[in-house]
Amino acid sequence: MRLSMNSLFPRRLLAAAMIAAMTGCALAPAYEAPAVAIPANYKESGDWVQATPADDAARGAWWTVFNDPMLNELAAAVQVSNQNVAAAGAAYAQARALVAGQRAALFPTVSLDGSADRAGGSGASSSRRGNSYQASLGATWEPDLWGRLRGGVESAGASAQASAADLAAATLSAQGELAANYLNLRESDVQSELLGATIAGYQRVLQITRNRYEAGVAPKTDVLQSETQLASAQADQVNLQRQRAQLEHAIAVLMGKAPAEFTLAPAAWQPAVPEMPVVLPATLLQRRPDIAAAERRVAAANAEIGVARAGYFPGIGLTASYGYGASQVADLFSASTAAWSLGLSLAQRIFDAGAVSAQVAGARAAHERTAAQYRQTVLTAFQNVEDQLAASRVLAQQLTLRQAASSAADQVEQQVLNRYRAGQVGYTEVVTAQTTALQARRTLAQLQADRQVVAVALIQALGGGWTR
Repeated sequence: MRLSMNSLFPRRLLAAAMIAAMTGCALAPAYEAPAVAIPANYKESGDWVQATPADDAARGAWWTVFNDPMLNELAAAVQVSNQNVAAAGAAYAQARALVAGQRAALFPTVSLDGSADRAGGSGASSSRRGNSYQASLGATWEPDLWGRLRGGVESAGASAQASAADLAAATLSAQGELAANYLNLRESDVQSELLGATIAGYQRVLQITRNRYEAGVAPKTDVLQSETQLASAQADQVNLQRQRAQLEHAIAVLMGKAPAEFTLAPAAWQPAVPEMPVVLPATLLQRRPDIAAAERRVAAANAEIGVARAGYFPGIGLTASYGYGASQVADLFSASTAAWSLGLSLAQRIFDAGAVSAQVAGARAAHERTAAQYRQTVLTAFQNVEDQLAASRVLAQQLTLRQAASSAADQVEQQVLNRYRAGQVGYTEVVTAQTTALQARRTLAQLQADRQVVAVALIQALGGGWTR
């Protein structure tokens, strides 16, 4: 409805509406982050303390702990070139734009209108022709009495913060995946070097076996066994080339390049593993961006409850206009042609068959869903850290044992080969000793790479790095 401003009542009503719009009321429940049962310590790594979330703390170039210049260069390029990271960045920019759009609804909309008409007709009653010119400035405003618009701004803001955390998570994920692929690629280079040295040794042994066969001191089966062993090692080396190529292609894509545009030459491998802190504070777990994103989505869902509840209350709109109208352009802006108007509209939903109640119930259910997802994200984060701590501890214990096993296998291989040359043992023992030694060396190299990859996974589980 439209009320004339010539009476006192509408003036008071309009003033009251403006005051209420400034003070407003929030219909959303007071927000509290969902409670999560937090253990007193990590099962796999001593005590740690509870701390406030620090998801916005800088992660830093965590990959530098591996002391590999090439890895430093590649990981730094991920944030700039990776398309998944770029998509997450665009989503964050979109979320920020939505916040600006929601915030704009809090302010009046002002418009400038102008028109020019010429009218006429035929017949005695409408033979006159005339011009009509109008210009006006108008404004409309919906006072946010019930917090619906502010709730939308709050929800959009929380969603934008969740998008920022998603961007951090996408960046960390891409960098972690690249680091793991790079370390596995370097491990395949080491494996290839081991096989190359082994193949050279097998070729020498094959020549010795052939010489013994031609001299009549060794059977033909010794030569066949030696040839079989050599061919198997060469086939393993070819398979490593396939694995390396796939890892190189994966690294190229993570850097936003086509595989044909990227080549990574073999280089010396640094099997260094960063020292794990004895005590891991809870602050590092709270820095996980996926936890921050989940918590912000709970806050957004909480604000949406208030937006839905605002549907129970009336909507109020204010309008104002000031303009001129005349039959000649020269008279358009004269004081005698000015006209103004102020208006207030009120709309209250009387019957909607429970539509608003359904929206409120849906908003509450959405809040419960996001809260459950937040709790599950936290539990999964605890699991990830525990898994990687356990893996790190076990692999460190295995390393000492594998080093001892590889050293012993190398000695056995050399001694058996010397005895074969002296004619003291058959070639089957040589094959067994060489196969065992090669497997021990390859297992040791794989274990060293696994320790590095687990360190990367632990860094990711902690949200990107740690401080002592």
